[in-house]
Parts: sequence; structure tokens; C-alpha cells
Amino acid sequence: MSHLPKPSSSREPLNRVPEVTAYFWMLKALSTAMGEATSDFLVARLGAAPAVLLGFVAFVVALARQLHQRRYKPWSYWTCVCMIGVFGTMCADVMHVGLHVPYDVSTTFYAVVLAGVFITWQWSEKTLSVHSITTARRELFYWAAVVATFALGTAAGDFTAQTLHFGYIDSVVLFAALILAPAAGYRLFKWNPIMSFWIAYVITRPLGASVADSLGKPKITGGVGLGDGGVALVATAIIAVLVANLAWRRSTRAARLAPDTP
Repeated sequence: MSHLPKPSSSREPLNRVPEVTAYFWMLKALSTAMGEATSDFLVARLGAAPAVLLGFVAFVVALARQLHQRRYKPWSYWTCVCMIGVFGTMCADVMHVGLHVPYDVSTTFYAVVLAGVFITWQWSEKTLSVHSITTARRELFYWAAVVATFALGTAAGDFTAQTLHFGYIDSVVLFAALILAPAAGYRLFKWNPIMSFWIAYVITRPLGASVADSLGKPKITGGVGLGDGGVALVATAIIAVLVANLAWRRSTRAARLAPDTP
């Protein structure tokens, strides 16, 4: 799915989100793991209410900074995704822990919310392509969909791990298998590329979250026992290295393409 059709080169520089490449999927998966581990760590250390408030403030600040950009910038974009990863996890967890909503209900609820975002987005803009995020309104639809996918993915991961009693490791295997479906469908059976992209985007959330839980949770609950804080720190460090590399490559390419000045 890294070969989705792109718009003409004259519009490409104005796109506010990155190209769908291997880097994109690596960073997306890492951001889901980081979001899950960071959310659990903050809630355990600060308590639910302060952690959710902190997550919400960080999300709003990161989103405001991203919306201020006129085109894609790696640090701004991926910081926003990471903050949504944290806050989206909290949204799903609060429904279960705070409001005692069963995971199957919360999973269904967020699936309906996501469907509503997609329907409204399609009706308004006539496309759900991530290569057409060239206006502020389209970007708002995009981020609304991203928030919904993170919340849905979190609830779905908890549903399989806890309600269905798959545990963390089996959940990793399940979602790793499921994510092959849109990839195979797109490459082998010519599935719609936009549909394939968003299916994979949703599944990366429970996959990354299940990996984070399997590594961070105590052994008594089926995890490896590395700790949520340690998993969050390692994932954040890897994300920072990858984004720094992307930013450097982008600036180097821009400098190489810039016209010489006398």
C-alpha cells in the first residue's frame, strides 16, 4: 500500500500529510505502541483524571501546531500522531474503566463514530484519499478519522485480549494476520487503494497496542514485564530517530532542488 496513486506534482508540495511509504507504516506502528504504553504509564503514575487532562492538553497543542502548517513537516505531523496515540488510548480506556462500558460496546461505538466521519468526509469532499489533504477542512476530517481509528483500535485490542481472553501474545498474532488482508487484497486482487489504506491504518492500532502490552505488562498478566514506562521510552526514542532522519532527508532534497543563487 505504499504505491497509492498520487496527485499531480504541482499539488504534491501542498499536501499536509506524508507519502505512504515504509517509513510511514513503521512510524504509525511505533506511535500506536508508544501511545498505549505512555497512556498506561501516565494513568498509573498520575491517576486517571490528571493523566487524561494532560493527554488532552498535549493533543490540542500538537493538533493546533499541525493545523498551522501549510504543508507536511515531519516533526509537526508525527508529534501530532503520537499525541493522538496517547489521547486516543485514554478515550477508549476511560469508557471502560471510568464509565464501565464493556469493550465490545466501546469497540462498536468507535466503529460507528469512524464510519460517521468517513461518510461525512466523503459526502463533503468526494474523496477519502490521503493524497488530497490540501485544505484545512480536509485536514480536519483527516485528523477526526485518525482520532477515531486510534480509539477504535485501542478498544478492539482490549476486546480481544481481555473480553475474548486471547491475551496479549495471541492478540499480536491475530492482528498481524489481519493486517495482511488489505495488503494482499490491494496487491493481488486490486482492492480499492483508499479502502485498503484505511483498513490497514485501523488494524495497525490494535497490533501496535498489543505489542506494547505484551512487552510492558507484568508476567503474571501474560506480558514480558519490561514496564510501560520502558516501552514508551524506547518507542519514543526510535520514533525520534526516524523522524529526524525524515526531516534531514527532506531538507537535503529541498536544498538540492533549490535554484542556485548568485
